Amino acid sequence: MKDQPFETISFRDGAVVMLDQRLLPHEEKYNEYRTVSAVADAIRTLVIRGAPAIGVAAAYGMALAAISTGGDRQAIRAAGDELAATRPTAINLFWAITRMLKRAEESAATGADLAARLLAEARAVHREDLDLCRRLGAHGAVLVADGATVLTHCNAGALATAGHGTALGVIRSAVEAGKRVRVIANETRPVLQGARLTAWELQRDGIDVTVIPDGAAPLLLARGEIDLVVVGADRVAANGDVANKIGTLGVALAARHGGVPFYVAVPWTTIDMDTARGELIPIEERPAEEVASLSGRRLLPPGVPVRNPAFDVTPADLVTALITDRGVLRPPYSESIAEAARRS
Repeated sequence: MKDQPFETISFRDGAVVMLDQRLLPHEEKYNEYRTVSAVADAIRTLVIRGAPAIGVAAAYGMALAAISTGGDRQAIRAAGDELAATRPTAINLFWAITRMLKRAEESAATGADLAARLLAEARAVHREDLDLCRRLGAHGAVLVADGATVLTHCNAGALATAGHGTALGVIRSAVEAGKRVRVIANETRPVLQGARLTAWELQRDGIDVTVIPDGAAPLLLARGEIDLVVVGADRVAANGDVANKIGTLGVALAARHGGVPFYVAVPWTTIDMDTARGELIPIEERPAEEVASLSGRRLLPPGVPVRNPAFDVTPADLVTALITDRGVLRPPYSESIAEAARRS
């Protein structure tokens, strides 16, 4: 299943093994998680992040519940509830939990047999995510011209998926096709996924990457220094509205002003056909300390309140195209998404 020189997540010797993304780029450390509660805490505290990777982690967490309880269905359902409470915006989390619960309910197996089947299902979720990212990367690479400069926001790479990545998967696939690509990565405050994670991934791959402050992106877009924007997403509504890391909406607005294409790269599992439009997507509010401190040092005067919404919603009319494993979808998205759904 390895698709890069590191593994975001794996299952070995009865444990879910995750690369601790909180420590990157300074330390490459793998942690073992042997209980559902430990996996849930790892998701909540950003040991692992990115909607597709969270989905894989949740699937393995459900398998752990089955293994540790001898296939007790009530415990498996309770595990699903615990995992579902961790990150409300990432639709892959709920997709994976629903898939695992359905597999448990459909299975005639009991005890150890059910545990083995759920672990096999979690491994299938893992393999399929890598395949979806590879396919969407190939579709998206066609949109990247040789010599292009690409702006991205947050981290939508191998660290956010089973491997290869979504937005970075498009870039990787373009490079694999022989194209010269330069990447501008927004640092992505408050926890710096662009500066810490995207830059780390691309540097390891030998892909030209430069980090900029989030506030510099509109300037570069207005000056014509960016050829296209490619971002990932945590959820896409049925009408094409996109929930992604906070700051994405500002990038999309600046891209529209500068006449720069704004693409969103997602596996089909990130498209939520049950949510009609973006305003219905729950937006996670994270701890104030992420904003109030940096590297353990407090930035704000005592007593100053903080708001820390983790995501924003970019309206579909600002999205040039959705790059998916089922092809490149274009407006009107209510029609193109519905058509792609029929090809399942």
